[in-house]
Amino acid sequence: MTPNLETKRSLLQPKRGLGARLTVLGNSSTFVGYLFVAPILILMGIWFYYPLVQSFIYSFQDISFLNPDAAKFIGFSNYAEIIRDKDFWTALSHSLLLTVVAVPLQAIIALVIAVNLNKIMRLKGLFRTLYYMPYITSTIAVTTVFMYLFMQNDGIATQVLTWFGFPDVSWYANVKYALPFLMILTIWTYVGFYMVVYLGGLQTIPNDIYEAGVVDGANGWQQFWKLTVPMLKPVTFLVVMSGIINVMQLFDQPYALARNGSLGSPAGATSTIVTYFYSQAFSFNRSGYGSAAAFIIFALIIALSMLQKRFIREEI
Repeated sequence: MTPNLETKRSLLQPKRGLGARLTVLGNSSTFVGYLFVAPILILMGIWFYYPLVQSFIYSFQDISFLNPDAAKFIGFSNYAEIIRDKDFWTALSHSLLLTVVAVPLQAIIALVIAVNLNKIMRLKGLFRTLYYMPYITSTIAVTTVFMYLFMQNDGIATQVLTWFGFPDVSWYANVKYALPFLMILTIWTYVGFYMVVYLGGLQTIPNDIYEAGVVDGANGWQQFWKLTVPMLKPVTFLVVMSGIINVMQLFDQPYALARNGSLGSPAGATSTIVTYFYSQAFSFNRSGYGSAAAFIIFALIIALSMLQKRFIREEI
């Protein structure tokens, strides 16, 4: 029996059932992409997103890790208490001061080193490695060495600085100089890494641009200011943004300076918002209060990131 017109149309139409859709999905590159990223997404969910959500819930509770079953909801009380805490504002002021001073200085120093290192034809790899070494060296070891360098009487850096009118004191143990010591240590630790980042950016700039600048009569300074700096704006954004995040999360160096004593020693001069969070959550067993402090840190980093992006948004 010859099928009618309607039967022919139904046979020619593609199948749209669940099996057909799965077949199409299985043959598509999209499914393969999801398949490859699924493991990392699952791990991120377990090790990052789940703790993040749980910590956010803890921030509205009075809870201790020693007795989590006794947790009770207290609303925004933890956040309100943090706002009233003088120690928090002291730690916040230290973190902001470190950000304002250390981040621009390390970016400028890294750029200057990178520009000069990019001109070297021989042993460039050796110098790049030497500058990069502090970044991959143990933070505890670096901090310990710096403490010897800035020690009273015997410290080489202390003796040199006395020539410029600074007192002969152990900087890391002095309330007045402990924070500047932490700034110097932070800059020295990270400047090599940002130098490598800038060096990579410099090597992407075509030589034709500098040759055109020479033809137009631009000297070395004008080439740097008018050509190099504008071309490196995206790299500068990355360096500054990374610097803000690293400095706002500074913990290892103050922890090493404490030498198993009170975090922020001496007398809270090196306290940061991360040491404040750590002390509240783990030293005083106030997990909810510490979680609230952690989310304030998170909000500050996001705010600074958005502010930085606003300034050079046309390059992003």
